[in-house]
Amino acid sequence: MRVSVSNKASLCCSLVYCFFVWLLPVSCFASISSVEVKNAEITLQGDSYVLSADIDYQLSVRAKEALQNGVPLFWVLQVKLQQHRDYFWDKTLVNRSIRYRIQYHALLNMYRVRIENGGEVYNFSTLSAALNMMSAVRDLRIIDKAGIVPGKRYFAGIQVKLDRDSLPLPLRPVAYTNPQWYLSSDWYVWSLTK
Repeated sequence: MRVSVSNKASLCCSLVYCFFVWLLPVSCFASISSVEVKNAEITLQGDSYVLSADIDYQLSVRAKEALQNGVPLFWVLQVKLQQHRDYFWDKTLVNRSIRYRIQYHALLNMYRVRIENGGEVYNFSTLSAALNMMSAVRDLRIIDKAGIVPGKRYFAGIQVKLDRDSLPLPLRPVAYTNPQWYLSSDWYVWSLTK
């Protein structure tokens, strides 16, 4: 069976059209929903270095709908501290994660944030109040003062991501293919010289 030149051109145009239609949701929702680390710093308090960070959570329409329907959303805050070495790979001193769970309870008409690592539970009447609590990381102990050697170079990094693997099984394929579920921040990295 032979395909005419006009059919080939029509097929190519259709494929190009489908490609751009597929990219449209990515570009439309990229600015609407995101998670971004606004700033972060590690300071010395007493005998420990502590982390303070500000995070901006902008949930997508799909994530808000899932939350309103009782689906818990799990967020992982990843913190790394590495010592720079000239001749070897950088040495990882701290690789710590904090896991948050946010869930809406319709009967109580409230949002509950649970820090999975420590077990603390906080209740809020609005979603924005719950996200504000998760947005402000204050005085999180990272490493003892003795773990930092003066004169060495260190790099710290922080990232926040939605744990899509913790979503209910029927929702996971959608979360991996729909751009509205791409709710992870880039690594926010800065250098420390002590």
